[in-house]
Amino acid sequence: MRGALLHAVGDDRLDIRDDLTLAPVGPADVRIRIRATGVCHSDLSAISGVLPMPLPVVLGHEGAGVVVETGERVTSVSPGDHVVVNWTPACDTCSNCLAGQPFLCMKYMKDAFVNARFRYDGGTPAYGMAGCGTWAEEIVVPWQGAVRIDPELPFEIAALIGCGVTTGVGAALNTARVRPGSTVAVVGCGGVGLSVVQGARVCGATTILAIDPLESKHEPALKLGATHAVTPDRLSDAVRTITGGRGFDYGFEAVGGSATIMTAWKATRRGGDVIVVGAGASDDLVPLSAFNLLFEGKNILSSLYGGADVRRDFPLLAELYKAGKLDLESMITTRLPLSNLNGAINALKTGEPLRQIILMD
Repeated sequence: MRGALLHAVGDDRLDIRDDLTLAPVGPADVRIRIRATGVCHSDLSAISGVLPMPLPVVLGHEGAGVVVETGERVTSVSPGDHVVVNWTPACDTCSNCLAGQPFLCMKYMKDAFVNARFRYDGGTPAYGMAGCGTWAEEIVVPWQGAVRIDPELPFEIAALIGCGVTTGVGAALNTARVRPGSTVAVVGCGGVGLSVVQGARVCGATTILAIDPLESKHEPALKLGATHAVTPDRLSDAVRTITGGRGFDYGFEAVGGSATIMTAWKATRRGGDVIVVGAGASDDLVPLSAFNLLFEGKNILSSLYGGADVRRDFPLLAELYKAGKLDLESMITTRLPLSNLNGAINALKTGEPLRQIILMD
């Protein structure tokens, strides 16, 4: 079986090999043949070490495919079903799950750091990113990690729903609960940021400012629902001309850094909500004073995986796509074979692509 292996943090190239094998399917497991998988910035963060992963590791977490095999206790899916991979499976028994926050469940994420699902080179163990490893032709996940979807949904669209779209649209729908008629600023116009833009549009925001240093990303943002687009150095002017200096009701950060969080903070009005969507480094500290935290009255909200319950939200997002409410086709920059994955990673480092999709044969 083919797959892409990271041996050490900071490697310039992934080891694309054809001798991977899978651990046996357990009683509560599902084996999935991956048909499409995204090249997400979080994968780049795993390569750089910003997101720690056990090594060696098969990267990839944003994917969709077809169920090949199920364990004897699995009743949620059957062989032949089309599924989206859920990289944060919910156990339904921990305190977070019982509190209605399945996206915070850590049971299976912890398991992913000790259970190596892959083997290579005659038996050497390898892990799957976030317990997945969708940059391989097949994966084995807990049954909660395979969410059935409409078989008419294209696999590349389903793959996007598996991470970037759920993360971004969910941040607007679930975390911020953007109100109709409100004003929104989005910092970062990659795949997740553009999904936030679309989510804000679906919620009924009347003003959506897209902020990105790459002017090449402004046009896609405007196409997908932004009403204005600026580079960060023009933000002050935009706040003054668009909101009369008041600031935006919601400021979303979709990059993952203290500087961009502060950009979102500055864009947001007193009493507004600042929503952190991007995954940043553990040592990247946000320079906010205790005075500002209290007297500006702004709420800082974390939006992990879009605050989603994927059992509800994956099908919902698929229906929004089918109804023409979400334009996901425009977010796909290129479609590539697995053999071109290293080139896709290099392109991602430039910040130019929106979403690159790896199509498995």
